[in-house]
Amino acid sequence: MAFSDITPTPTIVEHGPLGFIHGFLASLSMIVVSEIGDKTFFIAAIMSMKHSRLTVFTGAISALALMTVLSVVFGWAATIIPRAYTYYISTALFAIFGIKMLREGCKMSPNEGQEEFEEVQSDLRKRDEEFEKEVLSSDVENGTATRKQSNVFFVVSRIILQAFTLTFLAEWGDRSQLATIILAARENVYGVTLGGILGHSLCTGLAVIGGRFIAQRISVRTVMMIGGVVFLIFAFSALIVDPTWGS
Repeated sequence: MAFSDITPTPTIVEHGPLGFIHGFLASLSMIVVSEIGDKTFFIAAIMSMKHSRLTVFTGAISALALMTVLSVVFGWAATIIPRAYTYYISTALFAIFGIKMLREGCKMSPNEGQEEFEEVQSDLRKRDEEFEKEVLSSDVENGTATRKQSNVFFVVSRIILQAFTLTFLAEWGDRSQLATIILAARENVYGVTLGGILGHSLCTGLAVIGGRFIAQRISVRTVMMIGGVVFLIFAFSALIVDPTWGS
């Protein structure tokens, strides 16, 4: 047997752990700066004011975790393209995202966070009113005086499903989803997945615990501009990092 046949591949052994850490930190920081003050953040915050925080958190984080896994799978599928191409394409996209976020931040109203909070709150109130009418109509038709909301299991299931559905739909096509796909195409997929889910957990946890307080005091404009800087850092890091590093 030739010596070359039993020699391990050094790239994976040497860069695997570092690649995981790099992907984890990149994904975690990207999610945090993208999701605080985002629509999914406000959905969790507003729903937790009316319902159990744990129930809302369960529904929201389930949707976000599923979205993260799907995004990573999409990004991983792009690895059939030569790594050099996906690396520099993703770098260009990060630069575009960063510039776009900085421009949006500069043009944004200082009260943008409160305005979006109220908009989401109004939308959820309308949904609840429509649901109340449907349930009441169903009770009258069936000739029952006992409303379905009295069933604890039904209420909890409905809240989880509502939090899951609203969060999933709000996140689909969002900047953080696209950024996760891009990261998965150039970074360690396990690191990106874990970092993304942890980032979503932190943001959603903040939302359900102190969503109204945070929404009234954070500046979405500032968060947006910080996010733009973070995305540009990801882009500029490509100028000093070898595309084959961590592969």
